[in-house]
Amino acid sequence: MADTAATSAPPGRARTLDRVVIRFAGDSGDGMQLAGDRFTTSSAIFGNDLSTLPDYPAEIRAPAGTVAGVSAFQIHISDHDIFTPGDHPNVLVAMNPAALKAHLKDLEPGATVILNSDAFDERSLHKAGYVADPRSDGALNGFKVYEIPMTSLTMEAVKPSGTKARDAERSKNFFALGLVSWMFSRPVDTTLDWVAKRFASNDMVREANTLAFKAGWNFGETAEIFESAYEVKPARLAPGTYTNISGNTAMAWGLVAAGQLAKLPVFLGTYPITPASDILHELSKHKNFGVRTFQAEDEIAGVSAALGASYGGALGVTTTSGPGLDLKTETIGLAVSLELPLLVIDVQRGGPSTGLPTKTEQADLLQAVFGRHGEAPVPVVAPATPGDCFYVAIEAARIALKYRTPVIVLSDGYLANGAEPWSIPEVADLPELSGEFSFATAPNKVLAGGEEVFWPYLRDPETLARPWAVPGTPGLMHRIGGLEKADGAGNVSYDPANHELMVRLRAKKVAGIAGDIPAVEVDDPDGPGGAELLVLAWGSTYGAVQAAVHAVRSGGRKVAHAHLRHLNPFPANLGEVLSAYRRVLVPEVNLGQLSKLVRAEFLVDARGLNKVNGLPFRRFEVQQAIESALEDLAAHQGNGRSAGKEGM
Repeated sequence: MADTAATSAPPGRARTLDRVVIRFAGDSGDGMQLAGDRFTTSSAIFGNDLSTLPDYPAEIRAPAGTVAGVSAFQIHISDHDIFTPGDHPNVLVAMNPAALKAHLKDLEPGATVILNSDAFDERSLHKAGYVADPRSDGALNGFKVYEIPMTSLTMEAVKPSGTKARDAERSKNFFALGLVSWMFSRPVDTTLDWVAKRFASNDMVREANTLAFKAGWNFGETAEIFESAYEVKPARLAPGTYTNISGNTAMAWGLVAAGQLAKLPVFLGTYPITPASDILHELSKHKNFGVRTFQAEDEIAGVSAALGASYGGALGVTTTSGPGLDLKTETIGLAVSLELPLLVIDVQRGGPSTGLPTKTEQADLLQAVFGRHGEAPVPVVAPATPGDCFYVAIEAARIALKYRTPVIVLSDGYLANGAEPWSIPEVADLPELSGEFSFATAPNKVLAGGEEVFWPYLRDPETLARPWAVPGTPGLMHRIGGLEKADGAGNVSYDPANHELMVRLRAKKVAGIAGDIPAVEVDDPDGPGGAELLVLAWGSTYGAVQAAVHAVRSGGRKVAHAHLRHLNPFPANLGEVLSAYRRVLVPEVNLGQLSKLVRAEFLVDARGLNKVNGLPFRRFEVQQAIESALEDLAAHQGNGRSAGKEGM
């Protein structure tokens, strides 16, 4: 296979690869996500490092056999540390002509193409938009093509199960999974055990899928059309117990952990929305940890219920995507005014409006930072990888509880649906959150006449957080609402001076969080300022940027990388870091939102690398931008430009 390191092996034995990128593609009803997920799980159990990229069609019911209805799942497995799902597939499994048409352009030269030849009839070719059959018109020249009648072989294999013809045909994804599992020497028992458990209540379906999987495996073993099987050996990962985890699952587990670490019940008030819904699904399984999930009638009701739960002494959480964040904005502003902890998890997708509901984007950053009326700052944090979603959920909870503020978490569709091996942490290594806050238990103010009263806005001198009083606590009755409160006493106040004071106090509280978060770390082998170019990134661009930086360095060139978790406020040392470099390159899946923020805040020459096509960055895209920037810097240096920062 092209673009993979391989060692030859004697006939009948598997050839060894150091990595491979495989993409399953077919109609949205062909079970490609399931096939990809099971291949991922068996690879994780085998011990490979891996990264995945599920790709769902945006149309819920696109016509079968059309390009708009193609669903795909890409997985990159390796025997070493990797950062991305891969730029170009080495293997494409195409279940119909539409899948081939949609993904052929992404393949590397010499890639392996496995076709379900049963699907390449005249009608299917026409539906996919082909004028001529790509198998015979030269479109597949340069690729290694295997035509396999997967549908008919599947239907023949599952006959002993008694499955009807239409239902039998649906098992062809397991035939494809069995074939590719043989091709790459995947464990068999893990998949067969999963099939037995998953379909335990339906003997016929269980038997059909089992027979189809075995038929695919046996076809690879006996057909003698493949030059060899392949093997990607386990990666040398750090010691620990690993599981395969997606970003949404990691986020849900992080919320469960945050509740346990804070010794608080977790309440999720939400409304289902792609691609955030799986957080609701996962959290609903964990009632034994004091988690309560409420599926509200709309986005506004969901966030309002979560804020009400926070008022009642719980860790209130709401999940959404961009359109839902629009609707939650007023209640987030209310949470700013009430100064109560609230977690808002925004799993970003392509916009505006309904936009690209199944595609990824990073375009909600400015909305998260500024998207409320009035002066209503909130902390904003973002995970870098699927597994990092766990830790970011805990960090967001820490900030929200300690400073009594809503916190927005910016995940995205790429992280939410992607997966990676994740080392399960020891509980003892997680931060203890219960010590970050305490509930008010007694009056906190003595009036001139000696009367003891409770003032709900009497602030902690260090954090500026107001007291958190659970309703029903004797002597702590207080008023809440959206009208401006008097400093300290909390009574409704229309006094202009008081309003300005409260606005500034809330802003100062959020700004002060910069002193309570880690300094931004710079990956620069020669120390800060050792390179001339700094790649500054955030969120899900981490993998592509890391891979690109490593590739550039392997060519002998210098480049630094800094990745932001905290986006509001910025880490306290960010300005100092940025000033050490002649140029700053900011890759974002938007039109330049972080670059605008750092330009405005620090007056640096931050230049964007931007895309908004619903897909994450590929490594080569970032690498080309880095190399272009380095060449430009070298040209300017050669023309006598100073070594200091360039002008804006």
